[in-house]
Amino acid sequence: MRILVTGGAGFIGSHLCERLVKEGNDILCLDNFYTGRKENIDHLLDSHRFELIRHDVIEPVLLEVDRIYNLACPASPVHYQYNPVKTIKTSVMGMINMLGLAKRVKARILQASTSEVYGDPLVHPQSEEYWGNVNPIGLRSCYDEGKRVAETLMMDYHRQNAVDIRIIRIFNTYGPRMALNDGRVVSNFIVQALRNEDITVYGDGSQTRSFCFVDDLVEGMLRLMNCDGITGPMNMGNPTETSILEFATRIISLTGSSSRIVFKPLPSDDPKQRQPDITFARKTLGWEPATDIDAGLKKTINYFSRILASNA
Repeated sequence: MRILVTGGAGFIGSHLCERLVKEGNDILCLDNFYTGRKENIDHLLDSHRFELIRHDVIEPVLLEVDRIYNLACPASPVHYQYNPVKTIKTSVMGMINMLGLAKRVKARILQASTSEVYGDPLVHPQSEEYWGNVNPIGLRSCYDEGKRVAETLMMDYHRQNAVDIRIIRIFNTYGPRMALNDGRVVSNFIVQALRNEDITVYGDGSQTRSFCFVDDLVEGMLRLMNCDGITGPMNMGNPTETSILEFATRIISLTGSSSRIVFKPLPSDDPKQRQPDITFARKTLGWEPATDIDAGLKKTINYFSRILASNA
């Protein structure tokens, strides 16, 4: 197939492109390199099945493709709050452009939505039926509400124009190719631990997250895209919940670091709990994460060790 991956030079996008190329597809990787990086896709550039297009999804693009994976949007609070207007434009105008393309060429389109659509949840764990608890005027709303509108657009194009859609809600994902300056908990903790710096825990560390290894997520994305008759939204993440303090301690142990844990105030609108109910994915796709947390973290730690050594 001829497949468009927007945000294809990003953390998750590059792993998706790699997998799709291995399966014999022709890939158009579209990225504006706001947070995507050439280093993530360097190893694919020599493949005759891979083509890189520098482009911003806010602007329309005319292509002929069979399928579209729309991953274009900064996903870290550090990046999406740096230019919040650009963030919401990427989610909304980018989604309109990709849906217009899908409608024109009759392509199946998958939107990478997020667990952030649940906000600071009042229901735990979160199932797809939960409508969320999002602050529409908060510091994080450029991302949260942008993704919620993108889901609305997907459903409206599906109902009104019969566009073949898939929506996944991605929970915390980690693995090689995360950016050093990502600003999220996995990269922060690992880099601080490898440098033997203080590990910064916001709040008292009792807030929880569920961490899914990137290869497991990509497998779930492919299964949903290849499954007929299921639009979603569908949760994809690891249902094993861990506290942030426990996670910091685990990373110190795995890295053999001498880092101390220090506590700072919790940022505005930071969710206290985040755990996916993946019953829908299990029943429909037979999917659940297969990578043990320690095994996944060791691969991620090795990646960051190489990056820090090359930057030294």
